[in-house]
Amino acid sequence: MLDAVPSSRPGAGASDEPVIKLAVLAVGGQGGGVLADWITDVAERNGYVAQSTSVAGVAQRTGATIYYVEMCRDTGRLPVFALSPSQGDVDILVAAELMEAGRAIIRGFVTPERTTLIASSHRIAAVSEKIEPGDGRASSSKVHATAEAASRRFIAFDMEKIAADNGSMISASLLGALAGSDALPFTRESYEQAVSAGGRGVKASLAAFGAAYDRARGIAGADPSGDKLEKPAVSETGPGVIGQVSGPQSLLLGWQQLAARIDDLPASVRDMAMLGLKKVVDYQDIAYGREYLDRLDRAAALDNADGYGADHAYALSIAAAKHLANAMCYDDMIRVADLKTRSTRDKRVRREVGVKDGTVLQVTEYFHPRIEEFCGTLPAGLGSYIESRPKLAAFLDRRINRGRHIRTDSFAGFAALWVIGGLRRWRRRLLRHKIETAHIERWYDLALGHVRQDYALAVEILNCRRLIKGYSDTHARAQSKFGRVLSALDLVKGRTDAADWIRRLREAALKDEKGDMLDGALKTVASLGSHLEN
Repeated sequence: MLDAVPSSRPGAGASDEPVIKLAVLAVGGQGGGVLADWITDVAERNGYVAQSTSVAGVAQRTGATIYYVEMCRDTGRLPVFALSPSQGDVDILVAAELMEAGRAIIRGFVTPERTTLIASSHRIAAVSEKIEPGDGRASSSKVHATAEAASRRFIAFDMEKIAADNGSMISASLLGALAGSDALPFTRESYEQAVSAGGRGVKASLAAFGAAYDRARGIAGADPSGDKLEKPAVSETGPGVIGQVSGPQSLLLGWQQLAARIDDLPASVRDMAMLGLKKVVDYQDIAYGREYLDRLDRAAALDNADGYGADHAYALSIAAAKHLANAMCYDDMIRVADLKTRSTRDKRVRREVGVKDGTVLQVTEYFHPRIEEFCGTLPAGLGSYIESRPKLAAFLDRRINRGRHIRTDSFAGFAALWVIGGLRRWRRRLLRHKIETAHIERWYDLALGHVRQDYALAVEILNCRRLIKGYSDTHARAQSKFGRVLSALDLVKGRTDAADWIRRLREAALKDEKGDMLDGALKTVASLGSHLEN
């Protein structure tokens, strides 16, 4: 069955056979060229004449590479094929990532009366999405809805995951989805023959092809939208979670005591509090987890007083549970070194790179510490002494502030980072911890101090902690934005829309790295203050 509506190009002249036009959009490393070759091979095996061309892109800077295939039945006369797709003149479009499908729609390659659109539903963040300090991701649901309306038929599921699960490239699962869609009048066997002729990785490619083929035909538990049916989420709290933790008995007892305190919190706060507790304990130790819960209890007590929490769905405690954990788990040299020397990271890198068992993996880490990071890992007194003497700090910075490449697959490189990561047992005595703790207390006291006057404003002050993230220069810029947003607090507090203004400022700060949008928003707030004075 031919699901697409192939067209005859006027003046093709060689025959009256309809020309089927298929476009593949893929970025580098996704095997778009291999997929186009497979499709051409399948067509030729079935008595068709086919032509494959490509228009190169530069990754996500100027768009994906477009692989374009035209085919028609071989009648013995040479057809005239186009070299690239035209707007409104594509029968089948295959996109290797969801947003590529969206870009294809914008470019006019997808039409509702004609085009079968096949796309992997996984996401690869575009450069424009990555550079935004906040959540710059475009809405996947909007692209899904638009694709449904813009295409004659839309088939979408996570083809990248299917490929990864079967040890293959996404090109194999894209081909399986194309075959399973019946958009081309070819049998499954002819597709498999084309894949088998490749010679390398045939077994894995066929496995990915078969899984995607079945998924496209609605097999293996797919729902009508094409997305995998997921099991209901299981609560993070309760005895089951405690029982999953392993370690020395003394530490287990301490963990169980902390986990038991979660049950004393309001039900709607427990999941977030448990996630925060896990993060904090993993970052430092059991005692640090106790500090986290002690701070959280202050917000919970305010929520429980006078019915504040019930009236506001415990928004204060939930925000405190989330942002306290992130604030207490700040990035420093110790944290970075600790994460880079964990066995779980080695396993993840091997899995992502596709390193087989027994193969040597060479890993080179890049570090560029500044004098601030160096002083932060010193005892508080010594670090403060150096920072308070600019000439001494500049002298040391000239010797420290340079890039270093460290081979963590070597004993010396791994041992150096392992020693730095091991400093976390003394973290509470170091200058960076002293600075971060003071900053946390000022921010937290400021937020809780506004609860009785303006509950919503207190929550927004807590949410402003989202601005602070990253390491080195990134962290310094983030703290600057945090301070600038809260500098407007005196101008807006007492207004009925004070919380809304702080939220707007925070969102403006998250929109661009330079802070131009924040500057404009702050000027607007300043004009409000001058208006009130007048």
